[in-house]
Amino acid sequence: MFWMGLAVASWGTLPPDGAAQLRKVDAVMPELRRLAGDPEVVRAIRDQNARRMPFTTLQRHDAEWMATPALTPFKQTVLEAPCTGALQRAQKRLGQAMAEAFTMDGQGALVCASRRTSDYWQGDEDKWRLTYAGGRGGPELREAPFFDESSQAYVIQVSLPVRDGAQVIGALTVGLSLLDL
Repeated sequence: MFWMGLAVASWGTLPPDGAAQLRKVDAVMPELRRLAGDPEVVRAIRDQNARRMPFTTLQRHDAEWMATPALTPFKQTVLEAPCTGALQRAQKRLGQAMAEAFTMDGQGALVCASRRTSDYWQGDEDKWRLTYAGGRGGPELREAPFFDESSQAYVIQVSLPVRDGAQVIGALTVGLSLLDL
């Protein structure tokens, strides 16, 4: 309930059904928390963290990702990564309300995604910076609603830290379709 007040303060005036939409987001949070703790998600992020990609390689992948709208072999590996099954199962449970979902490692790089995202490296964005919080884990983040080009829907993105036991190892972002909540 606290975050609803924060959302109202930061978004300005909510539309007439805005408070109802925020309650609907609250209603799906248990499912999103389960997804953030799913063993497949945790294992995939842990495994990618263990391989620790050099930052120059991350930057190169990000530049190539954004420069190429087509589905490249590299993008395909992210869309077929081991934790994609967990994202698909959550999407079945949430239906069209889940416009997209993706996980990020300890560097902000994508680990798996339910659909192509606009970029590969999320490390410069609040969805990763604030929830991963340098490995300390920050609060769950609910961003202001917007039209998301990658999912072609009006969404609110919700981001959560992903933990392996007590250690924060990455983050999860789920775009919730406001029209389908």
